[in-house]
Amino acid sequence: MIARRHFALISLTCAGLLGYAYYSQYALGYEPCPLCIFQRIGVFLVGLVGLVAAIHGPGRIGRRVYGGVASMFATAGAVVAGRHLWLQSLPPDQVPDCGPGLDYMLEVFPLLDAFRMVFEGSGECAEVDWALLGLSMPGWVLIAFVGLGVYSLWAGFKK
Repeated sequence: MIARRHFALISLTCAGLLGYAYYSQYALGYEPCPLCIFQRIGVFLVGLVGLVAAIHGPGRIGRRVYGGVASMFATAGAVVAGRHLWLQSLPPDQVPDCGPGLDYMLEVFPLLDAFRMVFEGSGECAEVDWALLGLSMPGWVLIAFVGLGVYSLWAGFKK
């Protein structure tokens, strides 16, 4: 029963993160870059695993599986957020040129080529439009992914 609450908290945290992402896009006018979209997908997947685990109420082995899978998605999201932060830290003369939008890349290029192009980054991913306490949004998302990953493992493997 306690594990359900932990996984529900993970899911609610992810819902809050996604809610703020959409608020910042539609109310504040910050257009997400391709790496932002992939970070949103990571947050969604961690939250989905948390929601399924909270509804399922798994036993010991199931908690470990859910915790491990959520942590895996959080790790992948942290890698994307770290890559985004790295692009933002580049000097202006080393920032890659702006590329096509994610929708266009997925429509025109094979899926693996589109993913490769996204992770190479583009100039739009290097822009810092928003910061809180000196950290840009990908920095806060990286912290959230680390916290979610650790908490997922703790929820899944605690006795």
